[in-house]
Amino acid sequence: MIGIVMFFVALFALLLGFPVAFTFGGIALIFGVWAEGFDMFAFMPYRIESIMQNTVLMAVPLFVFMGLVLQKTRLAEQLLESMGRLFGGVRGGLAISTVLVGALLAASTGVVGASVVAMGLISLPVMLKYNYDKGLACGTICASGTLGQIIPPSIVLILLGDVLGVPVGDLFQAAIWPGLVLVGAYIVYILIYAKLNPEAAQPILSEENIDRKTEVFNALKAIIPPLALIIIVLGSIFAGVATPTESSALGGAGAIILALLYRQFSWGMLYEASKETVKVTAMVFAILLGATAFSMAFTYTGGDYLVEEWMLAIPGEKWGFLIVTMLVILLLGFFIDFVEICFIIVPIVAPVAELMGINMAWFAILVAMNLQTSFLTPPFGFSLFYLKGVAPDGVTTRDIYRGVMPFIAIQIVVLLTLLVFPGFYGM
Repeated sequence: MIGIVMFFVALFALLLGFPVAFTFGGIALIFGVWAEGFDMFAFMPYRIESIMQNTVLMAVPLFVFMGLVLQKTRLAEQLLESMGRLFGGVRGGLAISTVLVGALLAASTGVVGASVVAMGLISLPVMLKYNYDKGLACGTICASGTLGQIIPPSIVLILLGDVLGVPVGDLFQAAIWPGLVLVGAYIVYILIYAKLNPEAAQPILSEENIDRKTEVFNALKAIIPPLALIIIVLGSIFAGVATPTESSALGGAGAIILALLYRQFSWGMLYEASKETVKVTAMVFAILLGATAFSMAFTYTGGDYLVEEWMLAIPGEKWGFLIVTMLVILLLGFFIDFVEICFIIVPIVAPVAELMGINMAWFAILVAMNLQTSFLTPPFGFSLFYLKGVAPDGVTTRDIYRGVMPFIAIQIVVLLTLLVFPGFYGM
């Protein structure tokens, strides 16, 4: 039972606010030495070396860099302004344009915080100006900003691919349809909400001095460059021309080219993007090292056998296991971050999934869709904090919580369809 006690002590420490990497590493050291002595950690240097030599994980800093460079080129601002004018005449059009821009930003930047902040600063004031319901406006921005968790190239999919031993390119392909279905579900909800509550999402009139052709041209001018980069990056993976790591390098170079095209390139911008990339990468790899020590101590103390025994005893066999696993991940997402779940929870349940003959690519997409919900669920949903930090004074935390609830329900419904009808998604 030492491993199970260690797991719950780690969760408790995380809830108290201790740093994630040091929590995992410290608790692993304490319980590992208690159970087996210092000899347990004799192979730790070799594990660290294998992590640092992992070419799949090299894609993480490169895709983060690509996203940060694009975020600093005013890409989000131009996309939102153009798409807002294009769909503004439709009831709920501003919210629909926010969802579509969120999907494009997800596929081009993949940085959830940057997407939510950008749309919060640009789109939220415009929606409030046209008397949009505060809950609808806030929920749309938070939900759209988290699309980067499931729409490739997603950092979550790269991490899950490494943890589960599934090719990242296969996960990118498998995630496209679930991501598009989720975008479509958001839009359908907004249209229905606007139809039932006409005063909450009114259309806006086009500017008289700009004709429709000019609006369409401006929108295409803002959309085509990032869309071309997305097609090149993902297309090179799907066509087998490049590995995800190579395509991430291609994406980083393409982001620099777009910065030059938008005349936003500067050495200062490059320095800031590089510095933030190092910070994010250091955070991910520090957590990975701590999680590796934790996982090793958990395994050596027999915790993995105990979990396997419990999971195999769940009624319903494969379906019982999947339902319980998804519920546990969903509940943990209320309190801890997706990185901890990727590195701690998933490695514990993955051997059981493999033992039951579950398609690991499908399992990875189920987990990724579930983890996306963790960005929206109170009280610790990161998207809620990002938006609250840039929201105008009139927008309360209650407005944000109220707004995200329907989108959380939509995500759970899409997750259930993915669980019950995997063939619809090509799984």
